[in-house]
Amino acid sequence: MPDLSFENEARAAGYAIVCGVDEAGAGPLCGPVYAAAVVLPEDCVIPGLDDSKKLTPRKRDELYSAIQNIAVAYSVSWVDEKEIDATDILSARMKAMQLAIDALAVRADYALVDGNRDHGKTAAITTPHRCLVHGDGLSASIAAASILAKVSRDRYVIDVLDKQYPEYRFAQHKGYGTKLHRQMFDRYGPCPAHRVTFLKKWQKKEQ
Repeated sequence: MPDLSFENEARAAGYAIVCGVDEAGAGPLCGPVYAAAVVLPEDCVIPGLDDSKKLTPRKRDELYSAIQNIAVAYSVSWVDEKEIDATDILSARMKAMQLAIDALAVRADYALVDGNRDHGKTAAITTPHRCLVHGDGLSASIAAASILAKVSRDRYVIDVLDKQYPEYRFAQHKGYGTKLHRQMFDRYGPCPAHRVTFLKKWQKKEQ
């Protein structure tokens, strides 16, 4: 289970405000990539906190509220599908995470970043940081960020994209390349929310 060991290690090294940062939505064929940054109080305990991918939607929703209530600071940012197409998904992920760090009400002087990448072609994590592979299962603040990012993106897909483009049934597959999504895509073609650069396989099939 994730804990505050890495946060405490950074504080012991002299960093006063340590945040965890993670993104959600790198893989879907449509919509923005979201990121969240979270600063947790020292020695806080959030029962059930874990990597968002290991939790049910209901549990994520419960923890979403708990994290907001207990966090010293948190923020959620995103980069939309048009910018993803104009740059690349890695750069978009890095930009979204740095935007989330920058948007914190309390300025973080160190970040724990999920994964093993800290820069793309056009964007990078500029806050002093440490990358942690599988960090959402190791660091409590990264786990908290993973939940805020995931829930925020899912709600956008359900509340906005699904209502704008109901024929694609986005609420059911959240934009991922499931069998249902591909069936709807074959029937209707792309909509403005789709990431054109993610559709190369479909485009080749249509040629």
